[in-house]
Amino acid sequence: MIVVHFVHGLEGSPQGNKARLLAQHFDAETLAMDTSNFEACVALHAERLQSRPPDVLIGSSFGGAVAVALLQRGAWSGPTLLLAQAALRRGLGTTLPPRARVWLVHGTHDVVVSPEDSRSIANANVRPEVRLLEVDDDHALHASTTNGALVGWVHEIVHPAHT
Repeated sequence: MIVVHFVHGLEGSPQGNKARLLAQHFDAETLAMDTSNFEACVALHAERLQSRPPDVLIGSSFGGAVAVALLQRGAWSGPTLLLAQAALRRGLGTTLPPRARVWLVHGTHDVVVSPEDSRSIANANVRPEVRLLEVDDDHALHASTTNGALVGWVHEIVHPAHT
């Protein structure tokens, strides 16, 4: 069973759509967090990642910014799925650690966080381990959550096809 650590967004929660979907398909954990304190969120997840390392870290929007901070600070280096990440909105840089497998998924109809933010990170980290997936979806990735794409991405980033 794939172990997933999910960091929800500002309007998400451990009971949100993505958290529930991930829990249905994987051994998934979503920690409740006070999103008004970014540094406390980063610290909370850094501590939990150390005590219970997952197969994949997933961050959504604000949670994507937390995930990028964890990567940039060396608290995590494993496979990471960033969903409509808001890292640049939190003042974080575009650099990702070398050899870290990071996929940025962004809806082309996102009016909350511009897809250009994920393009900037992808363009600053051009290497096979970093992928940008632009999908016909909104900020919350409603379609990708309901049509099975999110579950597929988790399987694929954890067990990439060797070509």
